[in-house]
Order: sequence, then structure tokens, then C-alpha cells
Amino acid sequence: MARSDEASSFFIAVYRAVQEIPEGKVTSYSHIAKLIGTPQRPRQVGICLKHLPQDPGARHHSGNVPWQRVINAKGIISPRSQPSGARNQAAALRAEGVTVSTDALGAWCVDFAEYGWFPNSLPSEEADEEQEWDSETEAT
Repeated sequence: MARSDEASSFFIAVYRAVQEIPEGKVTSYSHIAKLIGTPQRPRQVGICLKHLPQDPGARHHSGNVPWQRVINAKGIISPRSQPSGARNQAAALRAEGVTVSTDALGAWCVDFAEYGWFPNSLPSEEADEEQEWDSETEAT
């Protein structure tokens, strides 16, 4: 299905933000939404990740966008229609050194206190601001 320009821009913003999550860290759908300027759209972040292409020929795909590093705001790996999805996400996080435990209800959980990544802005935006500052300083 073709996407509108607005939808395509949103998908790209989500994928780029997720690419900035360091290995061994996790964040929430809502934090990604906040970082890209749409704090009211955490569910749409999840939809973007659900539709992340598998094809390595795509610009953004499951091999270069670490989808597994995004979990829900409670620190739980969101359940999916296929149980293997949450299990695969837990395995991918464990492969990065993240401890994934199971709560009393059987949900897969990650401790945000130990593994959380919640910057006020994306590192790439901070780097852009520093470059602008350096350029302005050199010009004077």
C-alpha cells in the first residue's frame, strides 16, 4: 500500500530515531514518539516497527533498525498476535547483553533502571546543534 508523504516521513523519523538507541539499551514507544516531536503517537511508532521491512535491499530494514530495543512504557515486551514475536525480541535483547526476565503474569520484562535509554533529544540532533555552534563561532 502506498503511503502519503506525511506517513513516509513519520516512518523514516521513527526508523532513524530507533537506529540511535545504543546496543544493550532499550527505550519505550512513547519515548521515541516524544523524541521525534509527536508525543501523542506512541502506538503509531509500534505500527512503524511492525511494518519494518525484512528486505535488506530496503533503505531501512530489520537488519539496520534495532526494533528489538523498543518496548512498552511499563518495561514489558508487548505481546503480539504471534507469540514467537515477543520470544524473538527477548532473544535479540539477550544477545545484546540485556537481562530479560519474566514477571508473575508471564510477561517478558526489562529493567529500565539498568537498561533504559531516555535522552532529552536524539544524539544526532545534539551533534547538529554543536556543528551549527562551531560554524557560527568560526564565522565571527
